[in-house]
Amino acid sequence: MGQQSLIYSFVARGTVILAEFTEFSGNFTAIASQCLQKLPSSNNRFTYTCDNHTFNYLVEDGFTFCVVAVESVGRQVPVAFLERVKDDFIKRYSGGKAATAVAHSLNREFGPKLKEHMQYCVDHADEVSKLAKIKDQVSEVKGVMMENIEKVLDRGQKIELLVDKTEDLRSQAQDFRSQGTKMRRKMWFQNMKIKLIVLGIIIALILIIVLSVCHGFKCT
Repeated sequence: MGQQSLIYSFVARGTVILAEFTEFSGNFTAIASQCLQKLPSSNNRFTYTCDNHTFNYLVEDGFTFCVVAVESVGRQVPVAFLERVKDDFIKRYSGGKAATAVAHSLNREFGPKLKEHMQYCVDHADEVSKLAKIKDQVSEVKGVMMENIEKVLDRGQKIELLVDKTEDLRSQAQDFRSQGTKMRRKMWFQNMKIKLIVLGIIIALILIIVLSVCHGFKCT
């Protein structure tokens, strides 16, 4: 994996970018910023693809974490990067000045940390990719929705939007488990009913046989 696999990242509060880092130049910074303006505010992960690059976003509790990556790197490394940055940022600024910081005011403090996390994920791509896959596998519910969106950018180009609908699918999974539990209980009661009926028939047959034998002894 080349050094350019992760090329740009930022942390934003709402649509205000607080810190960013890149060692490259290009319009990807403008595209990432424009996509930020269009993101839903709900906690979720989003990935836009454009010109062989992915624009990956993690939205959580009013903050957005973004990384632009070469498309060939896949999804696991960018996802792992976003999780690392999110944990580091929350640990440093939870309940602190990030809530009121102005645009780019955290560049000096957190910009170098973005660089460190990018470099770590690039240097340990196989490791972070495997960990990300395991995390996805042990997640209770994970789904992906793909839909085409036009005019996300001002120039009107088409891009693909991948949305992890975790909250909706978690609710559906809970409903499914609840229905499954009710069905299992219903089947259990039905099985017990059948067993009790069969047991009753067996007991009745035994009683009939015993009474018949006793009656036979009396007759003799």
